[in-house]
Amino acid sequence: MFSNPLAGCTNISSADPFQKVKLGNSGLETTLLGMGCGVNGGNRTSFMTRQDKSKSLALLEYAYEAGIRYFDGADLYGTHGMIAEAFQNIPREEIIIGSKIWTRPGGIPEPERPDADIVVDRFRKELNTDYIDLMQLHCMVTADWTETEKRQMDILSDLKSKGIIRAHGVSVHTWEAMKAVVGNPWVDVLHARINPYGIAMDKPEPEEVVSLIHQLHDSGKGVIGMKLVGGGKYTEEGDKIDNALRFVLGLGSVDMIIVGFENEAQIDNYTGRMKSALSAIKSA
Repeated sequence: MFSNPLAGCTNISSADPFQKVKLGNSGLETTLLGMGCGVNGGNRTSFMTRQDKSKSLALLEYAYEAGIRYFDGADLYGTHGMIAEAFQNIPREEIIIGSKIWTRPGGIPEPERPDADIVVDRFRKELNTDYIDLMQLHCMVTADWTETEKRQMDILSDLKSKGIIRAHGVSVHTWEAMKAVVGNPWVDVLHARINPYGIAMDKPEPEEVVSLIHQLHDSGKGVIGMKLVGGGKYTEEGDKIDNALRFVLGLGSVDMIIVGFENEAQIDNYTGRMKSALSAIKSA
């Protein structure tokens, strides 16, 4: 598998970075390339909130015009309002909005951690939307998160049954937290850190992470790949980016990837690199 990471790809239908893909059995369908809206995020600030607002709005609009239809937010990032403003004139069904709830200590200004229904209601107001496509628990790190977060999971299940959210899941930031997803029917979609270098991943050995991702994907879970460039470690190294794209997109078990773009040129750059990677995958 690792001598030929392009083998066994089942989800790629063309060399188009904006082709529609299904996120496992979640019922969500969106573009292969999505945009992360929380570069260097924390305490409701991020790259997009720190630069001039007009630039961030223009960046979101450019991403949409380029073909991106998935936009990944979180309470930590402080970008809900920008997403709402940038797409206020776009039909809601044209985009998929994901967000994430922070339940751990720190991370957001308030010490209180209201229940998920209260938080999601605030998110909907911030995003100016009746529903949110994907709601995840953010940055789970313990092996027992499915027990400690059971109340919030149940609340999110209820919100899903009411159509307030369309799917729920988790982003994981440790190996133990990722293993806890195995066999858990509650998780519709997970964010998983994956690249061929073991940088900013849940295990330094990509083989182990890939094996678990295959298992999770085979069980019907949608898999969103993140940290493709190691959390920004090799943003300027084109060869490593190309290798990472070929590796991750060729696995056949990562449904889509998200990238935290900081300018329009990066979107164009990734679009071109993805086309090349996808062409190589299709001809392998």
